[in-house]
Amino acid sequence: MRGTLLNTATVACGALLGVAVGRGVPVAYDQIAVSGIGLVVIGLGVKLFLQSKNVLVVAAAIAAGGVIGLALGLSRGLEALGTGLQSAFGGSGRFSEAVITPTLLFCIGPMTLIGCLEDGLERKIDLLAVKSTIDGFSAFFLAATLGAGVLLSAVLLLLIQGALTLGAKSIRPLASDEALLGEVSGAGGILLLAIGLGLLELKKLPVADYLPALILAPLFVAASRKLPARRARCG
Repeated sequence: MRGTLLNTATVACGALLGVAVGRGVPVAYDQIAVSGIGLVVIGLGVKLFLQSKNVLVVAAAIAAGGVIGLALGLSRGLEALGTGLQSAFGGSGRFSEAVITPTLLFCIGPMTLIGCLEDGLERKIDLLAVKSTIDGFSAFFLAATLGAGVLLSAVLLLLIQGALTLGAKSIRPLASDEALLGEVSGAGGILLLAIGLGLLELKKLPVADYLPALILAPLFVAASRKLPARRARCG
């Protein structure tokens, strides 16, 4: 867990500094900084999406995941939670966005999964140490523009990466399977693209509703592998 604890600490410190600095930033500078972050997030989303080997799997996962997320009310629930936390702790009108955006940004991608596996199985934190540095700087800029909600992403990062690290033996096959990992990354890339569009104020999408896609993508890959075997037996 050392790598995850380090990552959590750097995000929390970066966010605290960002909140302190952001209070004195003029609105015009705040807006241009948010737009810049949005462009970077879109670039990262495209990079992850291009790791997909089967666009149909990603498309099916995103579509089905969105329907499931909507039925479960994920976005509505997170918005309500964000509103409640904003009332309790204060913050800007973008409080929910300040929680969701960095959480997905910090937790989606191969670096998170592989880093947690190395931490859990081999006690190596080299990859998570690099990730911690990147996430710390990102948290600073996000907190300076989006506000105190970014601090809560450190807690969510601790929970998510902590679970991955503790369950390293169970999820090890996923990291060694390039096809599975590629489709998870592809679906995650789409979520980051949606976040980027929101930061640029081009289109607000219920990103949280699409979170089930990250689970459906590897399941669809596994299902697609079983179909040829069944057809062969039937033939």
